[in-house]
Amino acid sequence: MGGEIQVAVIMGSESDRETMEVCLSQLEKLGVKSELKVSSAHRMPEATKAYIEEAIERGARVFIAGAGMSAALPGFVASVTMKPVIGVPIPSGLPDGMDALLSMVQMPPGIPVATVAVGKAGAKNAAVLATEILSLVDDRFTKELGKMRDQWKSR
Repeated sequence: MGGEIQVAVIMGSESDRETMEVCLSQLEKLGVKSELKVSSAHRMPEATKAYIEEAIERGARVFIAGAGMSAALPGFVASVTMKPVIGVPIPSGLPDGMDALLSMVQMPPGIPVATVAVGKAGAKNAAVLATEILSLVDDRFTKELGKMRDQWKSR
């Protein structure tokens, strides 16, 4: 890790990589500086908190957290920062990742996690949503988002 970033992408386990690589790829296509970190809210909470703080110091404005099963990671991230957090439910546990999805959307008041679809489609949308958030302060991202939508329309 090192260098300035705009979006920090965190996954709870190495087994989540295939899904979260889709997110990183989409962020790269949109010109967003990002990085991927494996850090578990359950197994290493102090290290995860330290990473979140360090990512903010390096410029992270948005966090994307992918997790399956109990899906504690996005809520944990949201509990230690006031930056926007987008949760990506990873298919594991109950059929089709429904356990992860429900964990993310049922956050208590004051600790929101924006939640996207389960799996790779959700990972791609998390990248788009993070870029839309960044576009509020940087018009360059608005242009990139427009180009992306134009490409998707022509498919």
